[in-house]
Amino acid sequence: MPADPQDTPASDPLLPESGRTGRILYARVRPNEDLVHTIEKLCLQHGFSDAVVRGSLGSLSQCCLETHTGARIEVPGPAVEMLTLMGEVRSNGGALEARLSGTVADPQGRIFAGRFAAGRNPVCITFEITLEEWLADARAA
Repeated sequence: MPADPQDTPASDPLLPESGRTGRILYARVRPNEDLVHTIEKLCLQHGFSDAVVRGSLGSLSQCCLETHTGARIEVPGPAVEMLTLMGEVRSNGGALEARLSGTVADPQGRIFAGRFAAGRNPVCITFEITLEEWLADARAA
């Protein structure tokens, strides 16, 4: 990664993006549904090609987080409380990919942080989520 932003090539996907928000979706995720895959399915069902996760409330039966090094942190339940959740859903070659990060607390009150691993975070009782459609401006060629 370049140390100086002046050295960043124009096609670098880390450049800021302009756009506006669109529709808002409030949803309830049912028990045992995977948090990451369900958010991707919700966006697909409602025609969101890109979205931002704006809010959440709920718990997971267990949790699996990935660190910046790729290591995995397994947080056992029976109820792992969600403290913060942020992220986005992006279309990637026609498929949607949710990239979600946040913090959770295990039943003993220990705090963990990282990126939620797809297919490894089943909802405990219910999970409320707010998604906001992102409508990016067309990029200049």
